Amino acid sequence: MHTMQSLIASQPTETMASITIRNLDQETKDRLRIRAARRRRSMEDEARNILREALAGDAATPGNLAASIAARFEPLGGVDLELPPREPMRDPPALPE
Repeated sequence: MHTMQSLIASQPTETMASITIRNLDQETKDRLRIRAARRRRSMEDEARNILREALAGDAATPGNLAASIAARFEPLGGVDLELPPREPMRDPPALPE
């Protein structure tokens, strides 16, 4: 028969990091406390969720820059730019030996 301690000890443990936020202004702390209370969470849990949500989009791999810019301006009607015609490359300068 397994005891509760042996069951807990046999479970893989995941180490959790911790951070300390210094010099947090009182207004921000009060807003976090109110937001946490509205969601029935502790301030610590609410701060974890805010960080998780804020950083969730960062994990995505960067896409095509031109497509990202076009998508950003599309709600405003988009932007059509005239591209100048391409010209042949110039010869590199001759360097003195």
